[in-house]
Amino acid sequence: MICEVWRVARSTVYAAWDRGESDGPADLKKRGPKTKLSDEELVEEMRQVLKESDFLGEGHRKVRARLRPKGIHVGKNRVLRLMRENGLLAPVRRGKHPRGDRSHSGRITTDVPNELWGTDATRFYTKEDGWCWFFVAVDHCVTDVVGWHVAKKGDRWAALEPIRQGVRTHMDGYAPKIALGLGLRHDWGPQYTAHQFQGELAWLGIRSTASYVGEPECNGVAERFMRTLKEECLYLHDFESLEEARQEIDAFIERYNRGWLLDGYRTPAQVREELTLKAA
Repeated sequence: MICEVWRVARSTVYAAWDRGESDGPADLKKRGPKTKLSDEELVEEMRQVLKESDFLGEGHRKVRARLRPKGIHVGKNRVLRLMRENGLLAPVRRGKHPRGDRSHSGRITTDVPNELWGTDATRFYTKEDGWCWFFVAVDHCVTDVVGWHVAKKGDRWAALEPIRQGVRTHMDGYAPKIALGLGLRHDWGPQYTAHQFQGELAWLGIRSTASYVGEPECNGVAERFMRTLKEECLYLHDFESLEEARQEIDAFIERYNRGWLLDGYRTPAQVREELTLKAA
């Protein structure tokens, strides 16, 4: 009201206070609603959230979402600023060159579960068994793990095991053409181009959709999960044997499906349950 009477913009008054050109009340220097917690208290709450998390790192959006059940409602910009200032942000890969145009046509995510799965493989080391293989199948809508397998030999049969698990779990059986309408995104690894692998997909009724180098979409859903697996599990353990690795990976995937936060701050299990009920 005072600014309106004097015909002065409020932004001019606030800017003058920030520059020290005018003596204004200290509590008016920060625009917007006043928060109950100071920056120091909020940082301690964020540290507690990160300590209680089942995962190695959480971004500022997920930390903000995990503060809400505690009755702490703060802006994402404030959370980002405090996490950055206190070194609490999750590690981020920095490339040597600036990103190019990230826009592309089409999308690989789906609106309903069990319409498209992605599969991929990686290797990890154990002291007793040497290099071993991990295979996974991830849903492109829910991004939950529908099947996974570890093996000493990474052949076409090992690559098929996550698909078989997913079909048995989500298709209520294992029979010819039981998975009609389902697509499988994979790369051009020899396991996936093998005659036996492609033949079993056809027997199940699964549509093979190979990704191509240079496609922005590519096999991104499965590859993004692989990055999470490495950063949150494989890189953190010095496995003695393949059996120890199997137990650690099994525990992580259970935590991932039940606790990893997706866009919308829901877990993969919650998203699948909601979409399944909606479809019913």
